[in-house]
Amino acid sequence: MIRDAGWRAHCIWEHSASLRDLYRRRCRREAEEMTAHAQAAELLASLATPGDTLLDAGCGSGYFFHSIKSRNLGLVYYGIDAAPSLIAIGREELPRYGLPADRLDVARLEDIEGDVDHVVCINVLSNIDNYHRPLDNLLKTAQKSVILRESIKDRAEYRLVKDVYLDPGVDLSVYVNHYALDEMIEFIASRGFRARPVMDRRSGGQPELVIGYPHFWTFLVCEREKASYSI
Repeated sequence: MIRDAGWRAHCIWEHSASLRDLYRRRCRREAEEMTAHAQAAELLASLATPGDTLLDAGCGSGYFFHSIKSRNLGLVYYGIDAAPSLIAIGREELPRYGLPADRLDVARLEDIEGDVDHVVCINVLSNIDNYHRPLDNLLKTAQKSVILRESIKDRAEYRLVKDVYLDPGVDLSVYVNHYALDEMIEFIASRGFRARPVMDRRSGGQPELVIGYPHFWTFLVCEREKASYSI
């Protein structure tokens, strides 16, 4: 029998109790701030103006909100994630820290429509089938800047591997993709942005093992060309 629940059934982020526990502790500020989030917030500080809107695309449970609030950036934060259980954690935990529950929504990157000033997308595109369609949508949505942190190297590689860190009895695979730097910058430029790579502070430009596979973390800071701003 065919059902329509296949996407969620095969979503690895819906099948990890340890991940949900970590995300809840991050929302409660019981876990250390991610180095990537600290760096993303610092990069954003040089681009944003108080009162600007920010979309955290693939936000998990929305704990990047703490990174921007603790630095007094004065941004209006919104977060989306495709995993309902993770969004539910943020909606439960973050209102006590000042984020209204309705600022977090269940959505995939391809589903969003509208505009914000800035988009941050951290460790998401490398774990889905390809970056072109979702990144195209994020670039359309962002009126000023997009900050990405993904696995980027000289030559693209695509791999679908079993995730052995999920709940017992769960047999699912995840993409571990590495995207070509020059190709990404060219794609971003074709959408009216100039992009510059920034070395990832956590990994120091060296491959980092995640679920047993090397990731080549790099930040891309993408600024919309002024003539392309929406009016």
